[in-house]
Amino acid sequence: MNTLFFYTTVGCHLCEHATVLLQEFAAQPNSVQFDLEEVDISTDEHLVELYGIRIPVVKNSANGKEVGWPFALEDIATLF
Repeated sequence: MNTLFFYTTVGCHLCEHATVLLQEFAAQPNSVQFDLEEVDISTDEHLVELYGIRIPVVKNSANGKEVGWPFALEDIATLF
């Protein structure tokens, strides 16, 4: 199964919107199945440097493809 890393942090209102999109994507008929692993970037200085101004970011752990905000359902599909 695919694993998507969801880079986020506490209090990120854009991340709340992204969560809804990820749920909508997962609920689509014939959607690619995936595990979602939330990663709070505030716990790692390197992640803050990489994603601090780009969150929310979703990254496929298998192929390294990622999308940063703003993204839509179609953009999530490109991760697979």
